[in-house]
Amino acid sequence: MSQMSTLQVPEQLIPRSAPDLVALIAACMVSAIYLLRGIVWDKPDPYHHVWFEKPTEKFHAAVQPSRPETRNIAEKLATAGKDIVIFWGSQSGTGESFAVRLAKEISVRFGRQTLCADLADYDPETIGLIPATKLAIFIMSTYGEGDPSDNAAAFWNWLHQSSPSVASLGSLRYVAFGLGNSKYRYYNKVIDVAVASLDKAGARSLITVGKADDARGGTEEDFLSWKCRLFDLFQAELGFVDAYVGFTPSITVTEDRNLTPIDLITSFRSRDDTHPRDARIMPLAIGAAHCICSSSGREYIHMELDIPNHTDLRYRTGDHLAVHPVNPTSEIELLLKATGYDGVRAKTPLVVRSIESDSSLKLPSPATLERLLRHHLEICAPVSRELLKTLAQYAPTPNASKLLLSLAENKAAYAKFVAENHITMGRLLSLAAPNLVWGLLPLSFLLETLPTMKPRYYSISSSSAVSPHSLAITVGVVSNAIAPHSSITVPGVASNYLLSVADDVNDLVSRETSMPEYPLPELSGSTKASQICASICPSSFKLPKLSTTPLIMIAAGTGIAPFRAFIQERARLHSVGQPVGKMLLFFGCRNQDDFLYQEEISEAVSSFDGSLKVITAFSRSRIDHKYYVQDRVAERRQEVCELLDDRASIYICGRVVMAKQVGEVVWNAMRVHNDWHDTEVKRWAESMTRGGKWLQDVWG
Repeated sequence: MSQMSTLQVPEQLIPRSAPDLVALIAACMVSAIYLLRGIVWDKPDPYHHVWFEKPTEKFHAAVQPSRPETRNIAEKLATAGKDIVIFWGSQSGTGESFAVRLAKEISVRFGRQTLCADLADYDPETIGLIPATKLAIFIMSTYGEGDPSDNAAAFWNWLHQSSPSVASLGSLRYVAFGLGNSKYRYYNKVIDVAVASLDKAGARSLITVGKADDARGGTEEDFLSWKCRLFDLFQAELGFVDAYVGFTPSITVTEDRNLTPIDLITSFRSRDDTHPRDARIMPLAIGAAHCICSSSGREYIHMELDIPNHTDLRYRTGDHLAVHPVNPTSEIELLLKATGYDGVRAKTPLVVRSIESDSSLKLPSPATLERLLRHHLEICAPVSRELLKTLAQYAPTPNASKLLLSLAENKAAYAKFVAENHITMGRLLSLAAPNLVWGLLPLSFLLETLPTMKPRYYSISSSSAVSPHSLAITVGVVSNAIAPHSSITVPGVASNYLLSVADDVNDLVSRETSMPEYPLPELSGSTKASQICASICPSSFKLPKLSTTPLIMIAAGTGIAPFRAFIQERARLHSVGQPVGKMLLFFGCRNQDDFLYQEEISEAVSSFDGSLKVITAFSRSRIDHKYYVQDRVAERRQEVCELLDDRASIYICGRVVMAKQVGEVVWNAMRVHNDWHDTEVKRWAESMTRGGKWLQDVWG
């Protein structure tokens, strides 16, 4: 028979008095309460986070970029009640700003509901669904070797594919405007290809395509001329009625003195800044800075920056650094004084909101006016002729209004005025009405019409294999005369800012030298004052994967920067016994004194035992003939062609004019060397570009 076991309670746990019994009951209750934690009590408070929210969160939500609720552009036009869509493809922001300006002006002047559309936000095949009652406007930029902007990549691929939808655009009415530079080999190629493809698919162009040429600084005027033709079309053929009533704001700006400094946005990037090239923006401390050349009236600065220990702030040899500059104090004070916002009002918190629910802000909010002018708006940019007519409405005197109207209506008078004066917004207001305040000028006008500050890109001049925790850039400090014989100079915003910050590390500038003043960076979370705000941007300007691949490197001026990094990296490989290919470096500058990194490169030549050759070209030599870098390439054309036959990669860095002339020299050399026809040379050049064997990093 089985025996039932009984629970044996230790004798010391049996209560022997009333106090013992009370203690036991209390212990049981405590245990039960603890076991019920998270079920009956101590449940997570779903509103706990509210205690830690800033009062400005409601403002931040208002400035988040809106996402399209549909990727069908025809459906979007129908549901939003829009008559016109302006598609933009922009790399630097100019094309986008033109599209935004045009959309607003069409809505205000002609009463036509207009949608400004990023090409990346909509499926390109839905363009064929746009009915004939609507109008499409394409504003597209060309950069590099005839490449579209990043946001136009899907549209570009769609144009080149053999989809049935591409061949059925019979209902599409459109006009087009392109932005390009005639110094480049493929001037305005993107808009030419787009127009040809649209026409072939049955779309109907209402006016001839407009083209801007930045080579002669005429982008703004070219856009205005094309816009006049467009507006003539609106009135003469489409029956639009012009009812221009002046400036109509699309944002509201209010002062809120209840906000405290902790409530304000102090980041260096606006909340909807999604430029495809921008990575994480961080404050970078300046580890060292020194002048590497100061001849010919121009400063060249070598600057080394410490990289914080962040995994997303690693760079690779050949990448770019996007520097976010700030405006000089003098320009800020001039504009604040002219508008009457100097003193306390400059530091009063402003809340900026978009009037239309489907549009996003380009500025952080809330923020002070002083901060917006210093970090987020291009107040040093020249004022366009288009703005003068509207600006005249707010002039404090009849004479000031008359001056602005005369400049707005006379292209030649405007050009002469610009050639004689440096007309930033602050300077223009002061010139038109000296010592007077433009009290009628709405703050919304300033914040809407001034361009947003864009980063400036510098080739990184150090190797990530040699210095992974710091990077270097090479800065040519720019100050250009506004006209050939003018004594008025316009200092470059980014280069002079970098010079000023670098001067805090190491006295680079004589105290007697006149230069713009900049405040010390207002960067939180750091004790170092000498910092800049920047981000690392990937580039395709990379060394070949095989270290034995021959290199042909061609540079002028600060274009030497990435090649310094290339040589550093191959020198490291060579020092550990790794084989490296032949390297031929052509470098052009004014004279021997302008030879950037001369000693360093000379030492590298010795260390490579003949595998690195350097050929210089001095355009203003006092003891030799004047040579440009393309002349030296022509002299060495046999050696260049032999290296190219040996599957060398060719790199060109510098101004676009130099790159174009070098390209022509190399193509002609290969034509003669191989006895090719023009079509064979073209086919070879295109294959080199497609295969990543011909790479350019050019500007200007």
